[in-house]
Amino acid sequence: MNESDFDKRATDTLLHIEQAIEESGADIDFEATGGILTLEFVNGSKIIINKQGAVRQIWVAAKSGGFHYGWVDGRWINDQSGGELTNELSRLVSEQSGEDVSLY
Repeated sequence: MNESDFDKRATDTLLHIEQAIEESGADIDFEATGGILTLEFVNGSKIIINKQGAVRQIWVAAKSGGFHYGWVDGRWINDQSGGELTNELSRLVSEQSGEDVSLY
């Protein structure tokens, strides 16, 4: 994947996450700036999701750790667990928010 393809896919993914958070109705504030999406929860914790163009990955920093996702067969896949970004992020957001949140 070239840089332009990566940037489009990653930007579309961050926009999808924003929209899913908005539609979830959960009490989560978010801010998007320069390829970084910050989710802030009522308890003061945060999840930071950002594009890493040099390695063509999306990185997630959550209370439970850091995770790296590369584009594989049309999906963002965790390079350690093999899990899919939307599934894992739904779990992380639910854990930190204390609400059942689905980002599909």
